[in-house]
Amino acid sequence: MTPIAIVFLVLAIVLVWGGLIASVLFLRSRPELEQYPAGGDDDHREDDAPIIRDT
Repeated sequence: MTPIAIVFLVLAIVLVWGGLIASVLFLRSRPELEQYPAGGDDDHREDDAPIIRDT
């Protein structure tokens, strides 16, 4: 492998694993919302409409 390929490989590994570690640490600090904002209830309006297909 050429040196530039090794550099890009290391950069890609750091980017992917770094993002995974950052996500895990963020979720550990804030696992779930304690309370949802007002108006966040599902009123099922889309359940009454007919199914629209592209094909």
